[in-house]
Amino acid sequence: MPSKSSARLAALTVAAVCSAASTVVIASPAHAEAVRIHDIQGTTRMSPYAGRQVTDVTGIVTGVRGYGSSRGFWIQDPAADADPATSEGVFVFTSSTPKVAVGDSVSVSGTVSEYVPGGTSSGNQALTEIVRPTVTVLSGGNPVPAATVIDARSVPNAYTPAGDPAAGGSVNGLPLRPRTYALDYYESLEGMNVQVADTRVVGATDPYTELWVTVKPRENASRHGGAVYGAYTAQNTGRLQIQSLGAVADFPDANVGDVLAGTTTGPLDYNQFGGYTLVASELGTLKQGGLERETTRKQRRGELAVATYNVENLDPSDATFDAHAAAIVNNLQSPDIVSLEEIQDNNGATNDGTVAAGLTMTKLIDAIVAAGGPAYEWRSIDPVNNADGGEPGGNIRQAFLFNPERVSFTDRAGGDATTAVGVKKVRGKAELTVSPGRIDPSGAAWANSRKPLAGEFVFRGETVFVIANHFNSKGGDQALHSQYQPPARSSETQRHLQATAVNAFVKQLLDTQKNADVVTLGDINDFEFSGTVEILEGDGELWSAIKSLPRSERYSYVYQGNSQTLDQILISPSIRRSCDFTYDSVHINAEFHDQISDHDPQVLRFRP
Repeated sequence: MPSKSSARLAALTVAAVCSAASTVVIASPAHAEAVRIHDIQGTTRMSPYAGRQVTDVTGIVTGVRGYGSSRGFWIQDPAADADPATSEGVFVFTSSTPKVAVGDSVSVSGTVSEYVPGGTSSGNQALTEIVRPTVTVLSGGNPVPAATVIDARSVPNAYTPAGDPAAGGSVNGLPLRPRTYALDYYESLEGMNVQVADTRVVGATDPYTELWVTVKPRENASRHGGAVYGAYTAQNTGRLQIQSLGAVADFPDANVGDVLAGTTTGPLDYNQFGGYTLVASELGTLKQGGLERETTRKQRRGELAVATYNVENLDPSDATFDAHAAAIVNNLQSPDIVSLEEIQDNNGATNDGTVAAGLTMTKLIDAIVAAGGPAYEWRSIDPVNNADGGEPGGNIRQAFLFNPERVSFTDRAGGDATTAVGVKKVRGKAELTVSPGRIDPSGAAWANSRKPLAGEFVFRGETVFVIANHFNSKGGDQALHSQYQPPARSSETQRHLQATAVNAFVKQLLDTQKNADVVTLGDINDFEFSGTVEILEGDGELWSAIKSLPRSERYSYVYQGNSQTLDQILISPSIRRSCDFTYDSVHINAEFHDQISDHDPQVLRFRP
């Protein structure tokens, strides 16, 4: 689409231009051959004609993309063969604005290419294209081949076959089984004119002018109409990304639970930012579902309310302070303690060695007071410059807000960016050696990643230990729609080390004081069913309290149409055993097109 962000547009441009790094070419004689589109597509993900020249490939133009770095058009053969595994459509990559129109009957000669969006190192599937084309328009105004209907009946329940071990786990060479696997079904329609009808939105409109729908409204449905991602083996097969060939201004601002009423029709594409994508020449009409931002209940007098909230690279230049303040005061009901993730330094992304974040924190606290909230105090530790990952120069870190009228912070000097916090026993109770302090900041687990921030609080005479986390991101993982199945999750290696380190620290606290109240929270960047959380929970030292919610409410983030859990609050046995806690994932951001952060905050209330 036009007006994409610079980073994403750069990725698209590089992928298109640097074809040597992103195109699979199979050596074969360079003679030209007259073939049909279904011959080019073949019965696997890789064309039997890849790298070869073809001539006089005929079809009807079904869509034209005249913007961006992937300019070209789709053609479809109106005379389909009898094999459901062979697509009748293909994309013709022109690189410049095509000189054809929808309904033209054309003859195309060129080279068949298997283009891998994002490059071969991404692990993505390949998109079959005809490149360096010579195009002859035979006639105009022809009927476009009828759109293939994609619906709950046509999409299989199984997501994908396991990859071929002899091919490194790739599914590329496996025969397509479109009646058995969802990814095979979508691949068998690659490049064809397809249609969905009355589809529910499961991923809100994003800044790149795209959204996600499901053709299976009952599949793992959330309470708000999303599609909950609850297990690696339980993929949401009905998800499909929607883009448009029309003007950006005409694209709907949709929230999760809205419906694209009527039909949405266009070619089925494949891209690195979501896999199979319906690029609409006809968009359904947005029917709003009435989604409203949630408000949690106020904590009672004897309840301690602890929250975690990723404020998405907040720095003094942002325009979101008032909105974040209103969310904390009104939607979260002014928790006693708030762990903030992604607090940037005083000049944000300016990479000049600044690490202090006093201006950022003061501006947020002032906005909270102006919104009618408490005069929070705050504690944090400035990181070593550019040592904690995130946006270069931003120096993101975790920070504690606390309401001094309800809770006190136990300050113990000595905590800094490189000093490790420890545990000591004093009169039979556990204490932190420094407060606030960072857990094992020089350990390998935290290389180029945010170090956990530990603090000691007192509520109504009872000590509560709070550990704020922001684990390593999922960057570099293979996509769910990868050619490698199951996809590799390389980023979790570091998260496993991080979970091991935090669990060891919590175990040290509990070994020192068996009944210590410990709250470990933050952006864990992994699911409640993941190996990361399993390690973090250990042998019962912690438990992810989001699992106390119904499965339809276990999410804090929406990615590619999957409502999933990244933000969590884990509790020690003394809190869990009391059965006197309540948990709330407060959905105010992730499902909305006008979000102020991409994460939903979480709130835990309990009686220490």
